[in-house]
Amino acid sequence: MNIVHVHVQVKPEFVEAFKQATIENASNSVKEAGVARFDVIQQADDPTRFILVEVYRSAEAVAAHKETAHYAKWRDTAVDMMAEPRQRIQYANIFPEDAGW
Repeated sequence: MNIVHVHVQVKPEFVEAFKQATIENASNSVKEAGVARFDVIQQADDPTRFILVEVYRSAEAVAAHKETAHYAKWRDTAVDMMAEPRQRIQYANIFPEDAGW
């Protein structure tokens, strides 16, 4: 599994538009064969902060995701909504070894 957390801070005036664009991207992303999970979470005490929790079945699935039309649309739409560049942090699954994804 390849796990990616994407940390995003959005300009306050774009919170709702960002949520809409990101939910559309996530809804399409979970249909990809290589995507095991794609969660969109919003920080409770600062609604301008989000984390996208992306779980891919392989490194190839990560690359394939970045080639999709829905990702390109999200990337191009969301960039101007961000207060700062997004941060992408990669993780490896330790436990459970097979989470059933």
